[in-house]
Amino acid sequence: MIARSEVQAALPNLGKLAPSGYFLGFHIRFAAPLIQYQTYSQAWADRYAMNAYALRDPVIAWGFSTTGACRWSVLPVPDPFGILKDAANHGLKYGLTVSYGAITSRSIACLAHDEREFTDTEVEMISTTIRRLHDILTPPESLTKAQKEALRCIAEGDRHAAAAAKLGISESAFKARLISARERLDARTTAEALQRAKDYRLL
Repeated sequence: MIARSEVQAALPNLGKLAPSGYFLGFHIRFAAPLIQYQTYSQAWADRYAMNAYALRDPVIAWGFSTTGACRWSVLPVPDPFGILKDAANHGLKYGLTVSYGAITSRSIACLAHDEREFTDTEVEMISTTIRRLHDILTPPESLTKAQKEALRCIAEGDRHAAAAAKLGISESAFKARLISARERLDARTTAEALQRAKDYRLL
């Protein structure tokens, strides 16, 4: 569970560096991140969703076109819909986007400040943190057949004894499979493991 504790330690630090909030999307596949964290104001989050800005956002377009870090003030991507100006009106006056990873599993982080540009030192700190989080949040490529069977039984509502009988194994063996699945998915509970397996499209 070291990975989870490292993530939980990193998020508040990013929050201090980005007082106007952030959006972190890790391992974007099929146009949606597998894991995301967001601290923007509710007003901006609602406006962003209502106007479908994600489809036209120049910082997201930049994040998919390359990797690295770029302040919004020098973003080399046109903004014909005025999204950055609208963001500034909501307190996101200065921003930074960090993009990292293969295009098939890209992570894009957008962080905002209301008073000043991010310093070079902050850009490097944030970039290092995003790269580290991308690596530790990389989902497993697969689960074993036994792990999948155990999680599917739980998904179908089977209790441990019934699931074990269905699979022709002892209840302790069934519990061992669930523990193995939780460890593989870095999940605290079986419910969390099941949700992660679904999110990662492993079931």
